[in-house]
Amino acid sequence: MKSFRHVDVTTVTEAVAALEYYKGKAVLNAGATDLLGILKDSLLPEQPAALINIKTIAGLNYIRADSAGVRIGALTRLSEIAASPAVSARHEGLARAARSVATPEIRNMGTLGGNLCQQVRCWYYRYPHHLGGRIICYRKGQGTCPAIIGDNRYHAIMGGKVCFAVCPSDLAVMLAALDARITLYGPEGERTLGIQDFFHTLGNVMGPREILTEVQVPLPPDNSRQTFHKYRLREQVDFAIVSIGSVIGVTDGRCTHAKIALGAVAPTPVRATGAENLILGKSIDADLAEAAARAAVTGAKPLGKNAYKIEITKTLVRRMLLSQL
Repeated sequence: MKSFRHVDVTTVTEAVAALEYYKGKAVLNAGATDLLGILKDSLLPEQPAALINIKTIAGLNYIRADSAGVRIGALTRLSEIAASPAVSARHEGLARAARSVATPEIRNMGTLGGNLCQQVRCWYYRYPHHLGGRIICYRKGQGTCPAIIGDNRYHAIMGGKVCFAVCPSDLAVMLAALDARITLYGPEGERTLGIQDFFHTLGNVMGPREILTEVQVPLPPDNSRQTFHKYRLREQVDFAIVSIGSVIGVTDGRCTHAKIALGAVAPTPVRATGAENLILGKSIDADLAEAAARAAVTGAKPLGKNAYKIEITKTLVRRMLLSQL
């Protein structure tokens, strides 16, 4: 690992100023559960000149519940979200998503902001430089996506145009179902946007001189039930092969509210709007659950080795809806 400067900052303004000072050659460091591996394997096109330590910023680690919902600071640890009575009482799906991440050790270090901003786990993107040189791909600025004709078992079946790496964040999936919003702070001040507007095919919209400061999660309808399901090979370690977050409301036997988000199937969290629209106003039964499962994967275009993800996605959607009965 090459040498670098380590800069402690005490305010968000200082963090932005430090990013400006290093002109795009600095990275933010919070829990570092992802960053250290990236630096050790020399995955970045250019090693950063500085690590800006934002753990020293006071006031970005909080969970605040009010009549509108819950606000969570970007430095809040995943273990704190998972154990929070305020989150569990109002947003049980989000607490489940936080509990599903990796291991207790990772959750004790990893932060909400880090989970949302982490780099993809694509093995072509992550190929260590010391094993023969990094693999060049579109995400790194040139070339095509090697997964298109390569080993694409865990890659996207939806929305993968120039890059087929999937969004690795579990919390992003549940936050999409909850219609959460994200606040960023940069040189021009503060801006807030919807969780799905935060992500795009090659990562997120956060500028090189911006920092994520807060996530706002509105209260779901009183009659709704939240679920988070995650299919993976090893229950306590692996990233999702497919995940689903949902907020479903049922009154007098009929669906009155439906938000379904899919994870690990696309470069961004995906709202299954086809399935949502299909079940609204109807009584959920086995036949409707099966039809909604098919609607959830409408338009999916699997690669050579990941068509199985379609069946897993359908199964998770179907099980989620049947659990409402």
